[in-house]
Amino acid sequence: MAMKRLTRQRKAVLDVVQKARNHPDAAWIYQEVRKIVPSISLGTVYRTLEALVSEGQIAVLARAGEATRYDANPVPHHHLICERCGEIVDLEVELPDLLTPARAAYPELQVHEAKVEFRGLCSACRQTLRS
Repeated sequence: MAMKRLTRQRKAVLDVVQKARNHPDAAWIYQEVRKIVPSISLGTVYRTLEALVSEGQIAVLARAGEATRYDANPVPHHHLICERCGEIVDLEVELPDLLTPARAAYPELQVHEAKVEFRGLCSACRQTLRS
């Protein structure tokens, strides 16, 4: 998909996501972008996020029962979800091939992707528990 023109609003949304280290949701992004572009609407933020995801500039983290979160790193990678505070931490770890055995076991399906989610404690929560 061709990238759209980098408008002031679009640049502000992209900058906020790229500077965030907390894998923010759209509501948080909207509040931060309004500090830069006060007239922006929540709808514009949602549409811009959708466009940035479809263009491969950011990634989406969708988990059942939770608000969709956004990741500035569009390269496939895994995450650790802190069971105490909910922080999402990027993990750059190599895993064995999960797609080939899944495709072989279920030839009637078209499997595109495998995602692994690690659960545990972030460093801050781990430190708090040690104290």
